[in-house]
Amino acid sequence: MVDFSEIINAIQTGNAKKSESLTVEYLNNKVSAKDILNNGLIKAMEIVGEKFKNNEFYVPEVLVAARAMKKSINILRPILAQTGVESAGKILIGTVEGDLHDIGKNLVHMMFEGAGFEIIDLGTDVPPEKFVKVAKEEKPDILGMSALLTTTMTSMQKTIDLLEREGLRNEIFIMIGGAPVTESYVKEIGADGYATDASSAVEIAKKHLNQKD
Repeated sequence: MVDFSEIINAIQTGNAKKSESLTVEYLNNKVSAKDILNNGLIKAMEIVGEKFKNNEFYVPEVLVAARAMKKSINILRPILAQTGVESAGKILIGTVEGDLHDIGKNLVHMMFEGAGFEIIDLGTDVPPEKFVKVAKEEKPDILGMSALLTTTMTSMQKTIDLLEREGLRNEIFIMIGGAPVTESYVKEIGADGYATDASSAVEIAKKHLNQKD
């Protein structure tokens, strides 16, 4: 039984160099990339997410942990691709049109990546047409939209309306988030899910995909 406690601790404390070197060490010792991902990286980010939800960690701690995790992911990604390891799901994310805030969206990106998802990140100021164009091309399981300004929240509704018109709405689970977003707004615009933080977003996505299967 491989002991992953060192890499779990390295990621939690944001020690990117240690996380990177341990990943190489495990691979050299014939530990599979899948095991390192599931029992090291994903486990570490689950703990980070739990601490974030419980206010034991704040945004800076989560960001440094996610950066350490990313160093290891970058080493594992080509190996995982070669061995045909399935991703947990595909998520398309972006901050909506007119909004340039990206810290929340970046946290969601990192937490989903840490949970084994394939991420397509469109960045900030994403118009409805761009979300829909990429959704057509990439066929994601989930679409995640973020907004920090009340004035830009209407772009979420426009994106959902456009997906509806293009016949894609029922094929994608739509999640929204951001400081001004509420549960009632989800119902108002016809989205499927709302998360107060990045860790909860991952839980909702996993629950949806498990039900789908």
